[in-house]
Amino acid sequence: MSGHSKWHNIQGRKNAQDAKRGKIFQKISRDLYQAAKAGDPDPDNNPQLRLVMDKARAANMPKQNIQRAIDKATGAGGANFEETTYEGYGPGGVAVMVFCLTDNKNRTAAAVRSAFTHSGGSLGASGSVSYMFNRQGLIEILRDGLDKSEDDMLMDALDAGADDMKASDEKFQIFTDPSSMTSVRDALQEKGYDLDTAEVTMIPENKTEVPSDKVGQYRHLIEKLQNNDDVADIYEAGFIAEDEED
Repeated sequence: MSGHSKWHNIQGRKNAQDAKRGKIFQKISRDLYQAAKAGDPDPDNNPQLRLVMDKARAANMPKQNIQRAIDKATGAGGANFEETTYEGYGPGGVAVMVFCLTDNKNRTAAAVRSAFTHSGGSLGASGSVSYMFNRQGLIEILRDGLDKSEDDMLMDALDAGADDMKASDEKFQIFTDPSSMTSVRDALQEKGYDLDTAEVTMIPENKTEVPSDKVGQYRHLIEKLQNNDDVADIYEAGFIAEDEED
C-alpha cells in the first residue's frame, strides 16, 4: 500500500470516528438542554439532568460543551435562545429536518441553508417534509448485560404505559405517546432498568436509501450540520447501505 493510500484510509477512519463522536455530543447536548429546561438547572435537584451529565462525562464530552448546553436552557450570560426547525431535501431527495437552538436566527438560517446547498440539497419551506415524520417518545435499553427475554421486556414496557416495542440484537426500542414518555421513563427506571435513551423525537414513516453516487454529499451535509453549535438535532429519513458505510 502506498503511503498516500494508507494516509487516506487512516484519515477516512478518523473522519468517520469524529463524525460519530460529533453525533453523540450533539445528542447529549440536546438531552442536557431539555433536562435543564424542564427542571432545575442544578443537577443536585434534578435527577434527570444528573443522569445526562453522567452520560456526558462517560462520553468524554468537554466541560465547556456541557455548560454551554445548560446555559442555553437557563439563558445564562443574557443570551435568549429560541427553538426553530428547518426542513429540506438532502442529496438524492432524502428528507431531513434540523432542530436548532439559537440566539441569532439569521445566522442559523444562513448556515443551515449553506450546508444544504453546498451538499447538493435544498432547504424547503415549513411543512415541506415534516409530514413524513411522526412525533413519538423513544426509550432505548441496551441488551448487553440485561437478563430479560423479549416477552418479559414487552410486558414491562406495556405495564409502564408504552405503545409498542421493537427488539434488535443490540437493544430494545420502546415507543410511547409524546405526552407519556416521561411517565413511562420513570416507571421503567423504578423497575431498575438502565435507559440508554429517553426522548421525544421525530421518526420517519419510511426511510429512503441514499443513492451510492450521493453518499459523499449526504455525509458532507450531515457532518456540516453536526459541526454547527446551533444545531441540536437532525432527523433523517435516509439510510446508507452497509457496503457504503466505510
